Amino acid sequence: MRLAITHETRYRYSPSVQTAQHVAHLQPSQTPCQKVISHWMHVEPAASVHHNIDAFFNHRAYWSLTNPHDGLVVRAHSEIVTSALPATGATNTNSQSWESVREHFRYRGGHAGDVHGGLVFGSHHAPVNEAFLAYAQSSFTPGRPLMQAAQDLSARMHRDFRYESESTDINTPALEALENKRGVCQDFAHILLACLRSLGLPARYVSGYLLTQPPPGQPRLVGSDASHAWAAVYLPELASHACQGWLDLDPTNNRSGLASPGEDYVQLAVGRDFADVSPLRGVLQGGGAHTLEVAVTVAPLA
Repeated sequence: MRLAITHETRYRYSPSVQTAQHVAHLQPSQTPCQKVISHWMHVEPAASVHHNIDAFFNHRAYWSLTNPHDGLVVRAHSEIVTSALPATGATNTNSQSWESVREHFRYRGGHAGDVHGGLVFGSHHAPVNEAFLAYAQSSFTPGRPLMQAAQDLSARMHRDFRYESESTDINTPALEALENKRGVCQDFAHILLACLRSLGLPARYVSGYLLTQPPPGQPRLVGSDASHAWAAVYLPELASHACQGWLDLDPTNNRSGLASPGEDYVQLAVGRDFADVSPLRGVLQGGGAHTLEVAVTVAPLA
């Protein structure tokens, strides 16, 4: 698929902000399932925007605003071509048990660790906890292949949890969302991460977009889409496969796939949890109250 994504963020401050430092993750990366055709980002007030690659190989932009301002507008536009990886030679043959992967990542003094070993540990939004282990356990029976067990856990979350917009925010603990069995895609991704890590398995948070279809006969509304989030678990046995070992899991929509849940998904950035890949964050001097408006449009191109 060829997709166009526009992501606009507007802040209004009262009183004015005197100076600010901002960091953005708004440029999609090249992945086995997507190719970035073009990307641009515009900032108001005007600033000199710098770019680098972060620790997770995401594109990161950063800039400073040194004069007083009562608002901030950031517009990002990308055109992406997506594709799906063939399952041949991976999903049909992968039989690596989840216990063997757990042992692969167990710390051994004097031995080199796996490059993805840091993703086994809990993070701020996806902590290791007995409650997550208890919920995951019925999917991870003895000797079960990790791919099969992880897909079963994600599907079970889709059945057990209720999606409710605005029922949580970024400060809602994953344990609370687990207990209430409700939340948004961000909560579901963090719960899935916490379950996998509580089992001793490496998993990462994925931020991005999902193409949504308007009701039959209705036009696609500009700005009516939203950012999306899901999780991915690492399978060492598939490290040399085109997916580079990653199985993406979206419990919100009960979708999964190698390196991507599907051609209608666009990966923006990856990290330990949302804190690593927030689309836009900053440190402000001055200001007080603020309002925030975010408009996202994901549209197919001919």
